[in-house]
Amino acid sequence: MTASLNPAAPHHLPAFITAPGETDVLMVVVAVFLVLAVLAVGLVFLRLHTMPERMAHKSQKIQFEIVAVLGLLALFTHMHIFWVAGLLLALIDLPDFGNPLRRIAGSLEKIAGLKPGEGAGQAPDEIGIEPPSNGPDDHTVDVPKTVTTSRTPKEKIHA
Repeated sequence: MTASLNPAAPHHLPAFITAPGETDVLMVVVAVFLVLAVLAVGLVFLRLHTMPERMAHKSQKIQFEIVAVLGLLALFTHMHIFWVAGLLLALIDLPDFGNPLRRIAGSLEKIAGLKPGEGAGQAPDEIGIEPPSNGPDDHTVDVPKTVTTSRTPKEKIHA
């Protein structure tokens, strides 16, 4: 049986029309392009989505973990307000309250006569300081009237 063309069909067919039983090259090319395009768009989306976390990590922000959690919440809940909050938090410099508090704690340990870090996380009973008592039934504490501290000479001011 010979294949004959319909008399109404044009004599020259376009290249994307394949004969029966042959591979459709255009469909294969479009399928590969579609898979690559979906992967590329997904990578761009994830790169954009992790932008606040990368910004906070790069600048060594103390709120890095909060920004990361907000990014995960935005990813899994599809609520973009979490992403915006993470971006704003990554852009803002929060003051560091840790260093001044550590310096205050170190000064208080020095005043108390403890070695640096020795009094960390210990209650006064564990350090060896016992509250004075006047008797078995008396729960009052004697407070000294004056407190003496040893002072170190200050550095001379240079003109």
